[in-house]
Amino acid sequence: MDERRTDPLVFPWRYGAGILIFFALCALLRSVDHDESQYVAAAVLTAHGFLPFRDFAYLQTPLQPFLFAPVAWLAGPWVWPALRLVNAMLGAVLVGCVWRAAREAGASARAAVIAAGLFALSDILLFSIATARNDALPAALLAAALVPIVRAQQGRGSAGQAMLIGLLLAAAAAAKVSYALPAAAYGVYTLVDRRHRPLAVLAGAMPMVAFVAWIWAMAPAAFVFGTLRFPALAPAEYYTPESWKMSYLAKAVDALKFFALGPALLALVMVRRRLVRPGVIEWLVLAGLVAALLPFPTWRQYLLPVLPPLFVLLALVWDRAPPGRGLRIFTVVTIFAGLAPTTAAAVQALEGASMPVALREGRAIRAALDSAGVQGGVATLSPQFLGATGRLPDPRFAAGPFYYRTHRLADPATEPRFHVVSADRPADLDRNPPSAVLVGGEAPWTAGDSDTDALLERWAIARGYRTVPINSTRFRVYVRRP
Repeated sequence: MDERRTDPLVFPWRYGAGILIFFALCALLRSVDHDESQYVAAAVLTAHGFLPFRDFAYLQTPLQPFLFAPVAWLAGPWVWPALRLVNAMLGAVLVGCVWRAAREAGASARAAVIAAGLFALSDILLFSIATARNDALPAALLAAALVPIVRAQQGRGSAGQAMLIGLLLAAAAAAKVSYALPAAAYGVYTLVDRRHRPLAVLAGAMPMVAFVAWIWAMAPAAFVFGTLRFPALAPAEYYTPESWKMSYLAKAVDALKFFALGPALLALVMVRRRLVRPGVIEWLVLAGLVAALLPFPTWRQYLLPVLPPLFVLLALVWDRAPPGRGLRIFTVVTIFAGLAPTTAAAVQALEGASMPVALREGRAIRAALDSAGVQGGVATLSPQFLGATGRLPDPRFAAGPFYYRTHRLADPATEPRFHVVSADRPADLDRNPPSAVLVGGEAPWTAGDSDTDALLERWAIARGYRTVPINSTRFRVYVRRP
């Protein structure tokens, strides 16, 4: 008898609760990371009525700031840890959707739980859901779409479910541009297999298309720059062409390394034969691989689009051809490998880079700004620390350090229209100086570059900004003289 049809398709609550608690602990214990800067800043600015691209630079597609703005508004000074916890919850949703899609596809309850559990122990996922980045939201949307996709593949779909697929995949692309390729790949597949109702899928995608078009229409050039040009060109600004990280060999090594940090490599090994004759889930795995490997250099979070469909396939293969003793030993090894980076990050956090430390630093910054009477926007390459101060980042620094450190991506006349400023061309800062400058958060303890922070500090000193006493050994605050 088909176990999928007799057992309730509800993720066991004890597993779900355990995963949510584990992910929440990962989010609270993981060391702070400068990658979080622009995503915290975007949510906070959007919560205060600013719009991406029109009012501040955002270097991704625009859905996440709008969805996370209510969280930022409600959380107030706790916005940074709150956004981390939201991503942890989305991680639990991800795991649950992989389990449900596997069960819908015909996997046994045991195989689905094993696959979902192994997915939850992949370092690619653990990093992505433990920081306030924009990885968890699009991945959760993709994973949620897998459930009706599997149903459609088995002839059990409906027009309503097809519209839901279109909405979810379009929303994933609207949250992170790399998910546009899996979404487009599925769109192509629907034209080949009409069980997937291509017109209904297209109709479901239209609300997100309209939303993105609306954002684009308000600032077309800034939108194209933030979503396409910057991601394509910025790595070559930061890394020299001869850099190891920009080589194809480095891409292969990095991809293999990141897959091996957890059970993802095991899953690829076990499902490899199914990828030769792809059905729709296999097709999405391949599209995710292409999307993951296109950017230079390769980072672990780029590989996340591969994992949800990959572990659905793993559940199916595990049922039909359970791993032998050698692969089972390899599975145990990959579990420990997947947990190693998270453990190392937690140790690093305990040494002074934890979220409680970040919030304490935020309170010290707030006291310094209060004593100086600063009310306006603050120029800083680490705007995520401003959440605890009640001050907004200067919109020109909403992108954190990532535009400031570039050299030739936009000309001086264009930068004000894009709401950005670079260290090489501070003319717009000179014309409209910020009320205060905060430095110290772009440093090795946040995986940042203190040399970049020093450029902003030198600008403040050269313009006569005065220092303000602050109860911190890491941060320095400069205030514009009257």
